[in-house]
Amino acid sequence: MKFSRLALLFLAALTFLSDSPSAHAWGCKGHETVALIAEAHLSPAARAMVSKILAAGPIDPALSRYCKEPNLDTLADASTWADDERQMKPDTAPWHFIDLPRGAPESSLREYCPLATGCVISALTAQVAILRDPAASPQARADALRYVIHFVGDIHQPLHDTTNNDRGGNCVPVTFFGKAPHETNATAESYSPNLHGVWDANIIDRLSGDKTPQQLANDLNEKFHARESAWESEKPNFEAWAWESHQLAEQITYGTLPVKISIETPRPVDTCADDDHISTRMLDLREDLEADYQNAAAPAVEEQLTKAGIRLAALLDSLWP
Repeated sequence: MKFSRLALLFLAALTFLSDSPSAHAWGCKGHETVALIAEAHLSPAARAMVSKILAAGPIDPALSRYCKEPNLDTLADASTWADDERQMKPDTAPWHFIDLPRGAPESSLREYCPLATGCVISALTAQVAILRDPAASPQARADALRYVIHFVGDIHQPLHDTTNNDRGGNCVPVTFFGKAPHETNATAESYSPNLHGVWDANIIDRLSGDKTPQQLANDLNEKFHARESAWESEKPNFEAWAWESHQLAEQITYGTLPVKISIETPRPVDTCADDDHISTRMLDLREDLEADYQNAAAPAVEEQLTKAGIRLAALLDSLWP
């Protein structure tokens, strides 16, 4: 009986992961880079508090970790924990994104953050509240900090704030530099590569090459040095960050595609087979992303990674001045 229950849980997890938005937003290198940029800008007081909190509530050594970059410090290692944790706690999956339909007005932001499930905006708010709560346990505070580190990265990925009935671009099969899409789940009609995955990792991988996350973080800190003080001075505003990313998705992520994709009439979508087989319809467009798309997207990706790191540092500094 014990074995059959574990087997059922395993199969359920596989089904969930195969049909959920990308489980590793920004990819390993992206999230680690955001954390390392933040770390370079933390005040001494905030840096000491981050180290203290993470040490007091360590990651369960039995947790399977997807990202395996060697020699990461504690903060950078913490940046990808939330993706691993959601495999054990699928109810946290909606915390990583907000499905704002293309064409929706800014005033509708709260409408797309359901109370029953939450979204990245409400999750950030809730986890910051735990960090501020002196009665929270050491483990609760450490986990809250890991969520905050991760979700600030997520909210700056444009397809974590946008949907076109396509599950944040997961249902838009694309060819990326010659790699054609192949079906990964026939029932859910999922394909890889897809637009979401390209923005999570492929664009970053091409622009960074064999650089380590630390080297990429150093490069971005230098490249955006003149603009960092303006980002540091902003008051943390999760709704504004989500809307900014949503607009970027419209302008760059969808706006520079070689084949224009029409705005769908919003409707509930659970898999890529929904909305009259959305992924099959998008597959028929034969989106072929090459150098022109990479050149348009890469500067936006670099800026979003850097903004996320700077804003994360400012948020943590505000908690522990």
